[in-house]
Amino acid sequence: MVAIIVILTVIVFIIVDAVLRFGMEKMKKAKLKKERGEALEVGLRLDFTDEAKSLKRVEVDNPKARILAVDDEEIVLDSFRKILVLAGYSIDTVQTGPEALGLIQKHAYDFVFTDLKMPDMDGVEVTKAVKHLRPDIDVIVITGYATIETAVETMKFGAMDYVQKPFTEDELVDFVNKSFIRRQDRIEKQIKPRVHLVTPSVGESVSKHEFNVPSGVFISPAHNWVSVELNGLARVGLDDFAQKILGKMDDIVLPRKGQTIQKGDALFVVKRGTHELKIPSPLSGKVVSVNSDLLDHVEYVNMKPYELGWMCSIEPANLTGELQSLKIGADAVSWYQQEIDKFQKILKEILEEKKSAKEPKGENGKVAEINAQNWEAFFKSFISMN
Repeated sequence: MVAIIVILTVIVFIIVDAVLRFGMEKMKKAKLKKERGEALEVGLRLDFTDEAKSLKRVEVDNPKARILAVDDEEIVLDSFRKILVLAGYSIDTVQTGPEALGLIQKHAYDFVFTDLKMPDMDGVEVTKAVKHLRPDIDVIVITGYATIETAVETMKFGAMDYVQKPFTEDELVDFVNKSFIRRQDRIEKQIKPRVHLVTPSVGESVSKHEFNVPSGVFISPAHNWVSVELNGLARVGLDDFAQKILGKMDDIVLPRKGQTIQKGDALFVVKRGTHELKIPSPLSGKVVSVNSDLLDHVEYVNMKPYELGWMCSIEPANLTGELQSLKIGADAVSWYQQEIDKFQKILKEILEEKKSAKEPKGENGKVAEINAQNWEAFFKSFISMN
């Protein structure tokens, strides 16, 4: 009887907690919508005619993006402001192309939405001018059914896309959100990867464009790491460069406990799809323990390669001598950057070959999603101890 009461109490607690969480989330969204509505009212009362005669500006806290919309129809601009402000975007609106061009030279916008048919300066001219003056801004053309063909033509001049009017609130929000994601994806791909040195005062970077190198960890030429413990044992694992480049692992084969290993011998195996890489040992010695948690949680390698992702512990046979071939601290950072540059060069060559052969690109440029020949090339260039 007591057990039943306990179980019922737990169930009731879970239900109440879920209801409270749902209610709080709903209240949070309602509060945010109210704040954005108030920002809309305030913004429309302010005078920005010193910047542009027809300018109306509404700014929200922590906007998803900043948008400039130009259209000679005030009713369309009203819709843009009301819909996009409530969706979390800051927005400026003007009624002429010259006003828009003046503003983009003074302010940081993510998007310019321009009507296609406008007097004096049409959407094609606005698109050309924006991409000339501010190529970092994405241009989206507002078009009617009769001018879709011309809207498509603007993409030759650098426009990202076009949106057809009339549109519903949901259609516009969905379109802008997807355009924002496309922009973010493109910007991320353009970011040059860099090395992030992890110290006691500076934690790990979660960016996929930064490769973490802990200051007290040795890095081997085969892209595995060695951490020397106080008891003299050495933990070994796959480094951040290898795990991010190869992507999500499907399986891992660990060494046998008690196994004697020589430096350069295969220590453990990582698998992805039909491919596998035999990772050479950075040290000689005896395997004294393995991380059996990885057998059920291979994702630890990608989540926390230097903490949860260790593969095994080795009792070194020649620690002092063999550590000299490994990198640590500033030396590791410098060598890492060279490896990143080499990888980008190789990947560019691979993708150019695939393009000329009309083969599909690997998703996100990961070697693991390219063919077996390129997987082997990656092994020889980055994993082999030779």
